[in-house]
Formats: sequence, C-alpha cells, structure tokens
Amino acid sequence: MRIESRNVGPFLENSYLVIDDSTMRAVMVDPGAEPSVLISLVEKSAATLEAIWLTHGHIDHIGGIRGLRGRWPVPVFMHPLDRALFERASEIATMFGVPFDQPEYPEKELDDGQEMTLGALRFEVMHTPGHSPGHTVFVGEGVMLGGDLLFAGSVGRTDLPYCDPAAMERSLERIATLEAGIVVHPGHGPSTTIGRESETNPFLSGVARPLKR
Repeated sequence: MRIESRNVGPFLENSYLVIDDSTMRAVMVDPGAEPSVLISLVEKSAATLEAIWLTHGHIDHIGGIRGLRGRWPVPVFMHPLDRALFERASEIATMFGVPFDQPEYPEKELDDGQEMTLGALRFEVMHTPGHSPGHTVFVGEGVMLGGDLLFAGSVGRTDLPYCDPAAMERSLERIATLEAGIVVHPGHGPSTTIGRESETNPFLSGVARPLKR
C-alpha cells in the first residue's frame, strides 16, 4: 500500500490518494480543494482512480470533487447522515468567503461496519459522529484515514452547526480501543498514531472534553 497526500485549500486540508501497488488501483479520500493539484497527483502515481471516499461533508473536504470527477467520473461514498451538511456546502462557503464548486450529492452510502475494498486492501468503515453527524473513518492495513476526528494533540471542532460534543466523546472512546500502532492520517496537520495520542492527547485520554478545538 502507498498513501500520498496533498495539503490543499484555504483550510489547509489533507487529501489522500491510497494506492494498492499490487493492482495499481487507487481511491481519493477527502478531495478538499484545488482539483488540478489532485488530478496531477493521480496522474503522476500512474494508478487508476476507482472511487472517492469521504469522511464527512464539510466544505474543506469536498471542494475538489467536481473537478476530479470531471476527469474521472468515479463513484463517491459518504455516510447519509451528512446529507444536510453536504447540500448546504455552497451556502457555508459563501459565509466563509471562500470559492467553492458545489458537487453532486454522493450516489454511494457508507455504513458502520461496512468493508471497503481497494484491490487486495481492506478497510472497515467506522461511524464516528461528533464533528459531523455522519463522520466516518476508514481503518485497515495498519492505518486510520481519520478525517477531522483525531489530530496530533487535538480533535475536530464541536462548536459548529451539526456538531455534537457528547457524540464526539463516544467516538473518541471507541477509537481509543484500536491498536496503538495504527497510523492516523488526519484531515489537518501531521500524521500520528493511536498509541501516541492515547498517551499525550488530553482529549483522547479523557483529561479534557472535546468542546472546542
């Protein structure tokens, strides 16, 4: 497995290209902005893009979908509980004063416990609400593609519309049970591990409550 990333857009979001080297198939996780950059990433990888997986529907994680699908009309997967958030994306982008190209609503749904395959690779979908109602993470092959659930030293915000601090606490408690060596690739900031965050992150250890980032 190979994971390549680009930091895109005004919110400095991490978009990930996950590649199965044995089949040269790939998925893009959270194409947040700057589709030309992401298209170049795929082309340089020489892999075939087969899908887009979304951890959630915030504008900084979906802004590159339309441009990317203009090049490769691949299916998009998202948890249905983020529909209202996704469909308000243009309105929210206007509030923030950032350019945004509204994509079509994803045609494929994610569900807790679902297995996602990429060539020989396998990932489990975990529904981890809190930052958004339908927030999910993808866990497998020794990694967690974590969106805005857990960051190095912090967690996703819970003071925005559709957030739920109590749900965030339950989601953090759930991922804290994962193997310590799992590498977390978050939506913002550097990668980390479950073990490192369990030892040093006050939100994951339970010392602090995830009210605001």
